[in-house]
Amino acid sequence: MSLKVYNTLTGKLEEFVPLDPPKVLIYTCGVTVYDDSHVGHGRSLIVFDTFRRFLQHLGYDVTFVRNFTDVDDKIINRAREECTDFMTIANRYIASYYRDMEAIRVKPADVEPRVTEHIQEIIDVIKALVDKGYAYESGGDVYFSVKSFKEYGKLSKRSPEEMEAGARVEPSEKKKDPLDFALWKSSKEGEPSWDSPWGKGRPGWHTECVAMAFKHLGRTIDIHGGGLDLIFPHHENEIAQAEAITGRPFARYWIHNGLVTVGGQKMSKSLGNYVTLREIYTRYHPDILRLLVLFTHYRSPLDFSWEKMEEAQRAYDRLRTAIEDYEILKELKVAKDGGGGTHPLYEKVKDTEESFYESLSDDFNTPEALSHLFSLVSELGKIKNKAYSEGKISERELSAYEFASRSLHSLMKKMFGLLEDLYPECEVKKVVEKELEAGEVRDSTLVDLLIEVRSIAREEKNFKIADFIRDRLKDLGIELEDTPAGTKWKRL
Repeated sequence: MSLKVYNTLTGKLEEFVPLDPPKVLIYTCGVTVYDDSHVGHGRSLIVFDTFRRFLQHLGYDVTFVRNFTDVDDKIINRAREECTDFMTIANRYIASYYRDMEAIRVKPADVEPRVTEHIQEIIDVIKALVDKGYAYESGGDVYFSVKSFKEYGKLSKRSPEEMEAGARVEPSEKKKDPLDFALWKSSKEGEPSWDSPWGKGRPGWHTECVAMAFKHLGRTIDIHGGGLDLIFPHHENEIAQAEAITGRPFARYWIHNGLVTVGGQKMSKSLGNYVTLREIYTRYHPDILRLLVLFTHYRSPLDFSWEKMEEAQRAYDRLRTAIEDYEILKELKVAKDGGGGTHPLYEKVKDTEESFYESLSDDFNTPEALSHLFSLVSELGKIKNKAYSEGKISERELSAYEFASRSLHSLMKKMFGLLEDLYPECEVKKVVEKELEAGEVRDSTLVDLLIEVRSIAREEKNFKIADFIRDRLKDLGIELEDTPAGTKWKRL
């Protein structure tokens, strides 16, 4: 199965052919750690997590690198506001980032480098550019000479005239041309700085990713990714630096996800219209955000609203219920079959799986892939409704339903990171029901054990099982109360 991807560099849909198969080298730009991550960050993370899963499914040996920018003007300004040092801010929000990623089930990258751990590599890149005549020192700062790189603008498709019209020089800058960008910034009082051939200072943003990609992946990588807003100037500037040094392509495929908007405006901290990931997963199961993201093609804008989260919740419930209903159907009267051959649902599952993977092979078309899964859900619904109305199900139908529901669960879990807790939850429910089937609770040890299970579920953001235990205990005359000192219980 060949994979086609949209390459921003060429503006075309192309067959994906890695440089050294089965190896695939991917670099994506990470977060600047001065605040909590928001839905815009979450979308990019979920998109590239999905790409990575599918590439691995295709048999590729993926090495995935995503960086942290842990020194930056925004981090420094935040540190000043709080009367602390920049590293305290960076460490706080890196920890916050990891909590968020765990909550929304984004797998860690294979390497997650920090800028402050790669200062020497960054200096080496800048020195190479100066030695080759692509960069110059000016009063302790170092700038890249944009006009010295003849292909500048090839990613963003901007002409020199367009760029010059929007370029400007800050009063503190010492560059020769308004288009030139900083590689190294001389130190200012109270700011973090490192020694360099040009004096004390710190790196410019656009050089950091080049240096870290070079170190961890090499001089040419297969995929460079990030949000659409990074095409210019960040990724354009990366290309200029990397290819000025090597004389060969920096990345074979440039893949960019669309922006998250709110009422048509880009979600951003500067506009104050952002929703943090923490706010999302305290209100919803983390799968709901993943599903919302996957319902939109990765290159299209995603306009966020709480109404759309509710729509995703309803769709998610349909998927989950279709799989969980197998446990209920097993409890119906199972009728012996009188022959009739293989149930047509088996062929439907085969067709669904083929169509699902074909959609993902067509530029990671997740909305189309999901439509095939929901078509299978509809077929499962027909069997379920018939069984409920008749109060029984045939062995042939039950076996087909189990096969289809397991396939549905496998696709959702493996490719999309959804429903990963489904069967463990079913098992917990069955244990709880078995223990409580007598209709009342007599043993306080059992109540304490169930409270402990519920606490673990809440810590893991598995609110469905936590609420199930609370509600089931209440039905049986036990009320739980969550207090700062822990969960207490009493008989009603």
